[in-house]
Amino acid sequence: MPVLKGPSVLLRPLEHRDYSRVFPWYNAPDIVAPFDRFSVDSFDGFVHEVESAASDPTSLAPRFVVERRKEGDVVGVLGYYRAHPVLEFLDIWYVLGDPEARGHGLGREAVGLLVDHLFGSTEVERIGATCDVQNEASYRLLERLGFRWEGTMRSALFHHGGWHDVRFYGVTRAEWAARAPPI
Repeated sequence: MPVLKGPSVLLRPLEHRDYSRVFPWYNAPDIVAPFDRFSVDSFDGFVHEVESAASDPTSLAPRFVVERRKEGDVVGVLGYYRAHPVLEFLDIWYVLGDPEARGHGLGREAVGLLVDHLFGSTEVERIGATCDVQNEASYRLLERLGFRWEGTMRSALFHHGGWHDVRFYGVTRAEWAARAPPI
């Protein structure tokens, strides 16, 4: 996996030293929730998923950490996966696990770097993303990057004892290339 550099963030593959920083985010209801399911997994299971993700295009394991370039601290993770066995697109996901890192454009920069990388290194024509309809910060990030809201899947995600509607977004290769200003 490459290292992707932006003005403020660096995206790099997870290293062993990152696991103890990142793993707790998956089990903290105030980080992954209230907009997505979360579960208490074992640390060993998490490590196995991360280390086997490169050979599994459907893996939901993080593929990159988001590291602030100046400070060198890991503030988030992101990934991508083949969401459907027949349709030709990739879905992306992202989590800024460090609450202090939110609201400063780091997530937008990181997602932009990932989308640039995926369009530059694959033949995929469309990149998608989904988010809970109540996760305004997430869907505003996507919209600011040029993703289009394509619809809402009703009762598509079960978490925290109930069914949640999910917005889905997409951007095509041509739309990404035509956006201004580029990331």
